[in-house]
Amino acid sequence: MLSIHEQLNELLFSNTPFVMATIVDVIGSSPQDVGSKMLVTKDGLHGGTVGGGKLEFKAINEAKALLENRHVTTSFATWNLKQDVGMTCGGIVKLYFESHHTKTWEIAVFGAGHVANALIPLLLLLECQIQCLDTRQVWLDKLPKSPKLLLTHSQDMVSEVKHISHDAFVLLMTMGHSADLPILLEILRTKQFPYLGVIGSKAKAARIKKDIEEADLPSSCKDAFYCPIGLDIGNNHPQEIAISVAAQLMQVRDQLHSGSRKKED
Repeated sequence: MLSIHEQLNELLFSNTPFVMATIVDVIGSSPQDVGSKMLVTKDGLHGGTVGGGKLEFKAINEAKALLENRHVTTSFATWNLKQDVGMTCGGIVKLYFESHHTKTWEIAVFGAGHVANALIPLLLLLECQIQCLDTRQVWLDKLPKSPKLLLTHSQDMVSEVKHISHDAFVLLMTMGHSADLPILLEILRTKQFPYLGVIGSKAKAARIKKDIEEADLPSSCKDAFYCPIGLDIGNNHPQEIAISVAAQLMQVRDQLHSGSRKKED
Protein backbone atom coordinates (compact mmCIF):
# COMPACT_ATOMS: atom_id res chain seq x y z
CA MET A 1 0.00 0.00 0.00
CA LEU A 2 1.32 3.42 -0.96
CA SER A 3 1.92 5.98 1.76
CA ILE A 4 -0.09 9.20 1.63
CA HIS A 5 3.04 11.04 0.48
CA GLU A 6 3.50 8.59 -2.41
CA GLN A 7 -0.17 8.99 -3.33
CA LEU A 8 0.23 12.77 -3.16
CA ASN A 9 3.18 12.63 -5.56
CA GLU A 10 1.20 10.44 -7.98
CA LEU A 11 -1.69 12.93 -8.02
CA LEU A 12 0.67 15.85 -8.54
CA PHE A 13 2.52 14.09 -11.37
CA SER A 14 -0.67 13.00 -13.15
CA ASN A 15 -2.19 16.49 -12.93
CA THR A 16 -5.30 15.03 -11.28
CA PRO A 17 -7.46 17.65 -9.53
CA PHE A 18 -7.56 16.91 -5.80
CA VAL A 19 -7.86 18.44 -2.34
CA MET A 20 -5.61 17.73 0.61
CA ALA A 21 -7.37 18.13 3.97
CA THR A 22 -5.19 18.47 7.08
CA ILE A 23 -6.16 18.64 10.76
CA VAL A 24 -4.31 21.73 11.98
CA ASP A 25 -5.74 22.07 15.49
CA VAL A 26 -7.67 19.99 18.03
CA ILE A 27 -9.38 20.99 21.26
CA GLY A 28 -10.57 18.13 23.46
CA SER A 29 -11.05 14.65 22.07
CA SER A 30 -10.76 13.85 18.36
CA PRO A 31 -10.53 10.62 16.33
CA GLN A 32 -7.25 11.80 14.73
CA ASP A 33 -4.30 13.93 15.79
CA VAL A 34 -3.03 17.25 14.46
CA GLY A 35 -1.22 16.69 11.15
CA SER A 36 -3.49 13.88 9.95
CA LYS A 37 -4.12 14.22 6.21
CA MET A 38 -6.65 13.04 3.66
CA LEU A 39 -6.60 13.23 -0.16
CA VAL A 40 -9.90 13.70 -2.00
CA THR A 41 -10.59 13.60 -5.75
CA LYS A 42 -13.89 14.04 -7.59
CA ASP A 43 -14.51 10.33 -6.95
CA GLY A 44 -14.19 10.75 -3.18
CA LEU A 45 -11.59 9.60 -0.68
CA HIS A 46 -8.30 8.78 -2.42
CA GLY A 47 -6.05 8.18 0.57
CA GLY A 48 -5.29 9.02 4.18
CA THR A 49 -7.82 9.85 6.88
CA VAL A 50 -8.89 12.66 9.17
CA GLY A 51 -10.91 10.41 11.44
CA GLY A 52 -13.36 8.25 9.53
CA GLY A 53 -17.10 8.10 10.02
CA LYS A 54 -19.18 11.26 10.16
CA LEU A 55 -16.18 13.60 10.39
CA GLU A 56 -14.58 12.15 7.29
CA PHE A 57 -17.89 12.19 5.40
CA LYS A 58 -18.34 15.90 6.18
CA ALA A 59 -14.70 16.65 5.28
CA ILE A 60 -15.01 14.81 1.95
CA ASN A 61 -18.08 16.86 1.02
CA GLU A 62 -16.24 20.05 1.99
CA ALA A 63 -13.28 19.01 -0.19
CA LYS A 64 -15.52 18.18 -3.17
CA ALA A 65 -17.17 21.61 -2.91
CA LEU A 66 -13.73 23.23 -3.01
CA LEU A 67 -12.81 21.16 -6.08
CA GLU A 68 -15.78 22.62 -7.94
CA ASN A 69 -14.88 26.21 -7.01
CA ARG A 70 -12.44 27.49 -9.65
CA HIS A 71 -11.97 30.82 -7.85
CA VAL A 72 -10.96 29.58 -4.38
CA THR A 73 -8.10 27.14 -3.73
CA THR A 74 -7.89 27.07 0.08
CA SER A 75 -10.30 27.15 3.01
CA PHE A 76 -10.50 26.50 6.76
CA ALA A 77 -13.29 24.76 8.67
CA THR A 78 -13.75 24.65 12.43
CA TRP A 79 -16.26 22.05 13.61
CA ASN A 80 -17.61 21.12 17.00
CA LEU A 81 -17.74 17.35 16.67
CA LYS A 82 -20.96 17.06 18.65
CA GLN A 83 -22.90 20.07 17.39
CA ASP A 84 -21.65 20.32 13.78
CA VAL A 85 -20.82 16.71 12.96
CA GLY A 86 -23.19 14.71 15.18
CA MET A 87 -20.53 12.71 16.98
CA THR A 88 -20.69 11.73 20.65
CA CYS A 89 -17.27 13.15 21.48
CA GLY A 90 -17.34 16.87 22.19
CA GLY A 91 -14.00 17.97 20.81
CA ILE A 92 -13.36 20.70 18.28
CA VAL A 93 -11.25 20.22 15.14
CA LYS A 94 -9.90 22.76 12.68
CA LEU A 95 -9.12 21.57 9.16
CA TYR A 96 -7.22 23.20 6.33
CA PHE A 97 -8.32 22.36 2.77
CA GLU A 98 -6.00 23.00 -0.18
CA SER A 99 -6.92 22.21 -3.78
CA HIS A 100 -4.45 21.35 -6.54
CA HIS A 101 -4.78 21.26 -10.34
CA THR A 102 -8.25 22.78 -10.30
CA LYS A 103 -7.12 25.62 -12.54
CA THR A 104 -5.11 23.54 -14.95
CA TRP A 105 -3.74 25.36 -17.99
CA GLU A 106 -5.39 23.65 -20.96
CA ILE A 107 -3.76 23.63 -24.39
CA ALA A 108 -5.24 22.12 -27.56
CA VAL A 109 -2.98 21.47 -30.54
CA PHE A 110 -4.59 20.65 -33.88
CA GLY A 111 -1.91 18.78 -35.77
CA ALA A 112 0.87 16.45 -34.65
CA GLY A 113 3.54 17.23 -37.25
CA HIS A 114 7.17 18.23 -36.84
CA VAL A 115 6.57 21.43 -34.86
CA ALA A 116 3.94 19.84 -32.62
CA ASN A 117 6.31 16.95 -31.93
CA ALA A 118 8.94 19.46 -30.87
CA LEU A 119 6.53 21.72 -28.94
CA ILE A 120 4.48 19.24 -26.92
CA PRO A 121 7.43 17.63 -25.05
CA LEU A 122 8.43 21.16 -23.98
CA LEU A 123 4.93 21.96 -22.76
CA LEU A 124 4.72 18.68 -20.84
CA LEU A 125 7.47 20.03 -18.58
CA LEU A 126 5.00 22.69 -17.42
CA GLU A 127 1.87 22.40 -15.30
CA CYS A 128 -0.68 22.00 -18.07
CA GLN A 129 -3.03 19.53 -19.69
CA ILE A 130 -2.61 19.08 -23.45
CA GLN A 131 -4.82 17.62 -26.14
CA CYS A 132 -3.32 16.90 -29.55
CA LEU A 133 -5.63 16.12 -32.44
CA ASP A 134 -4.73 14.75 -35.86
CA THR A 135 -6.12 12.71 -38.71
CA ARG A 136 -2.85 10.76 -38.87
CA GLN A 137 -2.38 8.12 -36.17
CA VAL A 138 1.24 7.60 -37.21
CA TRP A 139 2.11 11.18 -36.16
CA LEU A 140 0.17 10.94 -32.90
CA ASP A 141 2.14 7.79 -32.11
CA LYS A 142 5.39 9.79 -32.26
CA LEU A 143 4.38 11.91 -29.26
CA PRO A 144 5.50 10.94 -25.75
CA LYS A 145 3.14 9.03 -23.48
CA SER A 146 2.02 11.13 -20.54
CA PRO A 147 -1.04 11.37 -18.27
CA LYS A 148 -0.95 15.09 -19.09
CA LEU A 149 -1.41 14.43 -22.82
CA LEU A 150 -4.65 13.34 -24.50
CA LEU A 151 -4.26 12.09 -28.07
CA THR A 152 -7.31 12.35 -30.33
CA HIS A 153 -7.37 10.57 -33.68
CA SER A 154 -10.18 12.10 -35.74
CA GLN A 155 -10.99 12.34 -39.43
CA ASP A 156 -13.30 15.31 -38.78
CA MET A 157 -11.20 17.95 -37.04
CA VAL A 158 -13.85 20.65 -37.45
CA SER A 159 -16.34 18.65 -35.39
CA GLU A 160 -13.80 18.44 -32.56
CA VAL A 161 -13.90 22.21 -32.00
CA LYS A 162 -17.11 22.04 -29.96
CA HIS A 163 -15.43 19.70 -27.47
CA ILE A 164 -12.53 22.07 -26.67
CA SER A 165 -12.83 23.92 -23.35
CA HIS A 166 -13.46 27.66 -23.72
CA ASP A 167 -10.48 28.23 -21.37
CA ALA A 168 -8.03 26.40 -23.63
CA PHE A 169 -5.13 27.92 -25.56
CA VAL A 170 -5.57 26.66 -29.11
CA LEU A 171 -2.95 26.13 -31.80
CA LEU A 172 -3.66 25.19 -35.42
CA MET A 173 -0.70 23.47 -37.05
CA THR A 174 -2.16 20.77 -39.27
CA MET A 175 -0.91 19.66 -42.69
CA GLY A 176 -1.40 23.07 -44.30
CA HIS A 177 -3.66 26.04 -44.98
CA SER A 178 -6.44 23.95 -46.54
CA ALA A 179 -6.67 21.88 -43.35
CA ASP A 180 -6.18 24.77 -40.88
CA LEU A 181 -8.73 27.10 -42.48
CA PRO A 182 -11.97 25.11 -41.89
CA ILE A 183 -11.00 24.64 -38.24
CA LEU A 184 -10.20 28.34 -37.86
CA LEU A 185 -13.47 29.45 -39.47
CA GLU A 186 -15.45 27.10 -37.22
CA ILE A 187 -13.72 28.55 -34.16
CA LEU A 188 -14.33 32.13 -35.28
CA ARG A 189 -18.02 31.35 -35.84
CA THR A 190 -18.68 29.45 -32.64
CA LYS A 191 -16.02 29.89 -29.96
CA GLN A 192 -13.71 32.37 -28.28
CA PHE A 193 -10.44 31.24 -26.73
CA PRO A 194 -7.93 33.19 -24.61
CA TYR A 195 -5.25 32.31 -27.18
CA LEU A 196 -5.75 31.23 -30.78
CA GLY A 197 -2.77 30.77 -33.06
CA VAL A 198 -2.28 29.56 -36.62
CA ILE A 199 1.16 28.45 -37.76
CA GLY A 200 2.40 30.17 -40.90
CA SER A 201 4.06 33.19 -42.45
CA LYS A 202 2.89 36.78 -42.86
CA ALA A 203 1.81 35.82 -46.39
CA LYS A 204 -0.38 33.05 -44.97
CA ALA A 205 -1.84 35.53 -42.47
CA ALA A 206 -2.81 37.85 -45.34
CA ARG A 207 -4.42 34.94 -47.18
CA ILE A 208 -6.38 33.96 -44.07
CA LYS A 209 -7.75 37.49 -43.71
CA LYS A 210 -9.03 37.33 -47.29
CA ASP A 211 -10.65 33.98 -46.53
CA ILE A 212 -12.36 35.54 -43.50
CA GLU A 213 -13.80 38.29 -45.72
CA GLU A 214 -15.04 35.73 -48.21
CA ALA A 215 -16.69 33.78 -45.38
CA ASP A 216 -18.68 36.92 -44.44
CA LEU A 217 -17.33 36.92 -40.90
CA PRO A 218 -17.04 40.20 -38.94
CA SER A 219 -13.88 42.18 -39.68
CA SER A 220 -12.93 41.88 -35.99
CA CYS A 221 -12.21 38.21 -36.66
CA LYS A 222 -9.11 39.24 -38.58
CA ASP A 223 -7.48 40.23 -35.31
CA ALA A 224 -8.75 37.30 -33.26
CA PHE A 225 -5.73 35.04 -33.80
CA TYR A 226 -1.93 35.04 -33.93
CA CYS A 227 -0.28 34.34 -37.27
CA PRO A 228 2.67 33.94 -37.41
CA ILE A 229 2.79 32.35 -33.98
CA GLY A 230 5.62 32.55 -31.48
CA LEU A 231 7.93 35.31 -30.33
CA ASP A 232 10.23 36.88 -32.90
CA ILE A 233 13.24 34.79 -31.92
CA GLY A 234 15.20 31.90 -33.41
CA ASN A 235 15.13 30.39 -36.88
CA ASN A 236 12.74 28.15 -38.80
CA HIS A 237 13.89 24.83 -37.37
CA PRO A 238 10.98 23.02 -35.66
CA GLN A 239 12.80 22.99 -32.32
CA GLU A 240 13.39 26.75 -32.33
CA ILE A 241 9.86 27.48 -33.53
CA ALA A 242 8.65 25.30 -30.65
CA ILE A 243 10.64 27.32 -28.12
CA SER A 244 9.32 30.61 -29.50
CA VAL A 245 5.72 29.34 -29.43
CA ALA A 246 6.04 27.98 -25.88
CA ALA A 247 7.44 31.35 -24.81
CA GLN A 248 4.52 33.21 -26.39
CA LEU A 249 1.98 30.90 -24.76
CA MET A 250 3.53 31.55 -21.35
CA GLN A 251 3.67 35.28 -22.06
CA VAL A 252 -0.05 35.44 -22.89
CA ARG A 253 -0.91 33.17 -19.95
CA ASP A 254 0.97 35.40 -17.52
CA GLN A 255 -0.58 38.56 -18.97
CA LEU A 256 -4.05 37.07 -18.49
CA HIS A 257 -3.27 35.98 -14.93
CA SER A 258 -1.89 39.42 -14.15
CA GLY A 259 -5.10 41.00 -15.38
CA SER A 260 -7.17 38.58 -13.29
CA ARG A 261 -5.22 39.43 -10.16
CA LYS A 262 -5.75 43.15 -10.74
CA LYS A 263 -9.50 42.59 -11.10
CA GLU A 264 -9.57 40.57 -7.87
CA ASP A 265 -7.59 43.26 -6.03
